[in-house]
Amino acid sequence: MRETWEALALYFQFPFVRYALIVGVLIALCSSLLGVTLVLKRFSFIGDGLSHVAFGAMAVSAVLKLNSDLPLVLVITTLSAVLLLRTGQNAKIKGDAAVAMISVGSLALGYLLMNLFSTSANLSGDVCSTLFGSTSILTLTPLEVWLCAGLSALTIAAFVVFYNKIFAVTFDENFAQATGVNAKLYNLLIAVLIAVIIVLAMNLVGSLLISALVIFPALSAMRVFRSFRSVTVCSALLSVFCAVLGILISIVQGTPVGSTIVAVDMAAFALFSLAGAMFRR
Repeated sequence: MRETWEALALYFQFPFVRYALIVGVLIALCSSLLGVTLVLKRFSFIGDGLSHVAFGAMAVSAVLKLNSDLPLVLVITTLSAVLLLRTGQNAKIKGDAAVAMISVGSLALGYLLMNLFSTSANLSGDVCSTLFGSTSILTLTPLEVWLCAGLSALTIAAFVVFYNKIFAVTFDENFAQATGVNAKLYNLLIAVLIAVIIVLAMNLVGSLLISALVIFPALSAMRVFRSFRSVTVCSALLSVFCAVLGILISIVQGTPVGSTIVAVDMAAFALFSLAGAMFRR
């Protein structure tokens, strides 16, 4: 144990470790806030669909050889979130079918583009890193950290300011509309915020593991708590704790960052499920 603390103290002397923790905490906090809403609205797979869209957008930016892929990925993912929302409300294409259609199409197109136009000697490694996360969270520049902090602050501020409206739309859209709430507008806001979170989380856990970061903390909190506010607060605290613990374990043990964080989230879900069963008894 002492050797572990000494190793952590040594690693914390490096700026890239501090940057990784800051970004990890911000992403975990943002994803957990919207995760509760997605679970309750039974639209959990939108995160999975948008993560595949982000993968396709990153492939396009790689083909175009852009210096920074964040602006293009953010725009494409946000537009796809709006498209998913509008298409999912179409009677001819239900929400789950729309997610599957856009998700699979984006993933296939992205991989096709990377094969056709790739200049990398390790295509399989690049694809694997994009899908499952890599050490890119440990190579963040100060500019990327500030950009992530700004987008995270906007996401958290939007959730706090429109908390009551999001709460109303989450539980009963028809009643919310009857009381004068523009349900379509706030559904659109939720979709855009999720798109921002997906783009931010790409470097942390990879495109295939983002849904776990969004869903697991919310499901864990629901095992113990019942009110929307208590579940949201617990989900946020738990998500931040799991992200920090996962990053620290990854740094010390040399394991993949994204997979380690998800494994910690899964362990937390098991513990909360056990605690919830004991409380109910």
